[in-house]
Amino acid sequence: MHSQFLSGLSGGAPSRLLAGLLFSFFLGSVQGDAVEVIELGSNWIITNQNGTLKIPNQTLPSGIYSAFGPEVLDSFNDIYLRWLSYDNWTYSNSFQFDVDHYKGGHVNLTFHGIDTVAEIRLNHELLGRTDNMFVRYSFDVTSLLQSENVLEVEIQSPVAAARLRAQVLDYLGKSVPPDCPPKDYNGECHMNMLRKMQASFSWDWGPAAPSVGIWKPVELEIYEVAVIRDVDVDITRNRTHWNMHIRCYLDAVGKKDFYGRLILYTVELLDLPVIVDAYATKSISHLAPVIEFDQAVPIEKVETWWPNGYGEQKLYPLHFTLKAWRGDSPELRAKTKSHKSLRVGFRTVELVERPAPDGLGNTFLFKVNGVEMFMKGSNYIPSHILPEQQTEDQISHILHSAKEANMNMLRVWGGGVYESDYFYELADKLGLFIWQDMMFACAMYPVGDEFLASVREEVRQNAKRLSHHPSVAIFVTNNENEAALVQNWYGTAYDQGRFSSEYRELYLANVIHELKLISHNSRPDPLVSSPSNGKASEQDNYISANPQDNHYGDVHFYDYLKDAWDPAIFPRPRFSSEYGFQSFPGAYAWQRSKNDDDDLLTLLHHRQHHPLGNTPVIALVERHLPLPLPEDENYVNGLIYLSQIAQAMATKVETELYRSLRDTPHNTMGALYWQLNDVWVAPSWSGIDFYGNWKILHYWARDFLAPISIVALYDKPTDSLNISLICDQLKVDTQGLNVVANVHLWSQLLPHSFTTWPVTLRPNGVQYDKIIPINDILKGEYNRRNAFLELQLRRDQDVISKTYYFPSSLRSAIGMEDPELEYEIASRYCLTTGDVVRNSISISIKIKRPAAFVYLELLKPYRYTLSENGFMQTAPMHVVYLTFDASSCARLLRKSDLRVLTVNDFMP
Repeated sequence: MHSQFLSGLSGGAPSRLLAGLLFSFFLGSVQGDAVEVIELGSNWIITNQNGTLKIPNQTLPSGIYSAFGPEVLDSFNDIYLRWLSYDNWTYSNSFQFDVDHYKGGHVNLTFHGIDTVAEIRLNHELLGRTDNMFVRYSFDVTSLLQSENVLEVEIQSPVAAARLRAQVLDYLGKSVPPDCPPKDYNGECHMNMLRKMQASFSWDWGPAAPSVGIWKPVELEIYEVAVIRDVDVDITRNRTHWNMHIRCYLDAVGKKDFYGRLILYTVELLDLPVIVDAYATKSISHLAPVIEFDQAVPIEKVETWWPNGYGEQKLYPLHFTLKAWRGDSPELRAKTKSHKSLRVGFRTVELVERPAPDGLGNTFLFKVNGVEMFMKGSNYIPSHILPEQQTEDQISHILHSAKEANMNMLRVWGGGVYESDYFYELADKLGLFIWQDMMFACAMYPVGDEFLASVREEVRQNAKRLSHHPSVAIFVTNNENEAALVQNWYGTAYDQGRFSSEYRELYLANVIHELKLISHNSRPDPLVSSPSNGKASEQDNYISANPQDNHYGDVHFYDYLKDAWDPAIFPRPRFSSEYGFQSFPGAYAWQRSKNDDDDLLTLLHHRQHHPLGNTPVIALVERHLPLPLPEDENYVNGLIYLSQIAQAMATKVETELYRSLRDTPHNTMGALYWQLNDVWVAPSWSGIDFYGNWKILHYWARDFLAPISIVALYDKPTDSLNISLICDQLKVDTQGLNVVANVHLWSQLLPHSFTTWPVTLRPNGVQYDKIIPINDILKGEYNRRNAFLELQLRRDQDVISKTYYFPSSLRSAIGMEDPELEYEIASRYCLTTGDVVRNSISISIKIKRPAAFVYLELLKPYRYTLSENGFMQTAPMHVVYLTFDASSCARLLRKSDLRVLTVNDFMP
């Protein structure tokens, strides 16, 4: 499409000043011509069906659990408050509207998110029905608005609505499994019947809290012709320029085509605004209103966007102004001008699936700005099980925690929600790539006409909203549904032909078809499922005999029956997008979540939804660590603490294995462990608990995902350690590098034997350093039970990275005794910024013998971080730094407000 610079302006600083003045003029010269938005965010009344429950003065976002059962995540209330989801609810709002003032204007009533099955009435007139919490619904209310108005949203019980839909399909002989979750989930049935957060009906890590409410804004939009709803920017690069292929998606009113003039302001990239005036004389179709054009930017004007750890995340603001009209020209004060602002990053992403080095299958790796990168990170679930309570503060903390742990990719899992604009904007800023599942997980789904129409709208709206973000690396249509179908997880084998046909109809003919709307030259084509065989799935029409083939695509791996500290049990895949092990949140988190009269162990068992219960956790702990007997007083605290060590070590070993396989014939190029965060206090795979406090796993992740890491993996057949040096940096100084291998006795402080040798690093790769037989290290007075090994990667005397190897289980270690640990609060410092006081506290820890996996826990309701946790202390004195934000300076914090544990404490 034709675009041109504003004529009569030259480049340089004066033109940038003039462009800014023009920008102000276009925004402010005629206020009356701007599209107007009135938020209906307050004064809502919520009433149940029979009128026995009513609560006034509610604000949006809102949900019935937040309004009537805010303690749903405490004690056993996930069961006791379930009745809330069985009732039907009405949201009503009385508001005034100046009919005379807005006479002649068009008014849309827009709901950005209703959860989920609802009827909407304005002044007792039915506007329409909703059935998808991920879809924006708009209604023309121009002729219905009065001076005094009553808006009513009647929302059905999601449990009843899902059951009814399932019953209809059963009657037609087209049931869609699974009917119900496993009994251990304490969940609700038929989640797959509704387009809502699938996890709200329960999951193996989360409660059933089937939400009902208005979880996004409700607005009156007043305009004459059209508004800019979304903008997609497909960025590509040639030898001299970056090109922005821009698509502005509009929402239009009426049934007539219209005209428009679009102006793009991007003062950091172009000295002058850009006018797109092709549609000033050529009409825009009201059926599919979009303005599409290209804009080139010289390469020298652009700083490239890089993921975390590889460079800066430069973002460029783009501001669009649309003037739309019908007829010969716009009326001066008609509400025809709308605006949209966003930020873009200039980068390219490829998914490389070429013949693999081992000659078996294909690679599966991401190439960013021409650089092949190992993707390391985790899987993100919703920040709260109640969608209306997913706050920017929670999201910010979780994503910043991911960046601090050196992650560069998060997988937004398909059983949650399409996250908020804030989430993706923050991911852009932090350099966190997003693997974006569409919201289908662990189920078969209906393929009726109404369901598919709703899905198509869902995909269109969310894909157009998200696509411009540089952080969005790839779209995937579902989580584990191909594997579930092929492996008969839900008993579909009896009618495999029907379910295979329905699978292809949903994901290929509908979801993938709609995703093509936002296909980018600088982003890989969508994947159909995860796990899958990637592009090799095409030859099987996307239902492969083994979607978990290690030689193709991505895999999900869990094995709870073997020793998860043994690297030999794990696969050698191309990319592992899910793996992990459970642990329990800290004891104080449980204390905050339970009632005073609740038995902690009973609550823990209630919230353990895994069909195998606590058995895998206990079995792994007992293999390696001194778990007290169930009748012992310290059993529960011991189980909680030791479970976190077991989880951290299992995830560390598996992640380090995948990272170390990068430059082998296996060519593993991604490791995203399950899972990053939690939705309540419960046994789960998370590294960050519900309150935002890091488990031992996340502290360790900061080290085992570090840009430069030393890895020591035990090889049982040769009884030796394989030493690998991993470097993600594209350029690295290799001067003065050496490895120091320290041998420690469990009975004495400081190492008593050491070996050192010079090493080098391979930029953006793995240096396979050496293989060390265990018997060459442990000899003489050192044996497998009385000693352990510490390996440090150093530059001269500075430690860059370190790791430990324990040749026997810690529970059978000889010489591990009471370390006589003492700790003191050594110093306090408070810094006030606005209403927040940052508390910084140093804690000195003194020991007389080695202390294994020293663990600190703050027994106050703060979200805090420590400089390290779950660490080995082999020196007489060590200082740990504690930080947290509060409303005041915590000058009265005492030693008793801290819990300090070591494995030594539980030795018999």
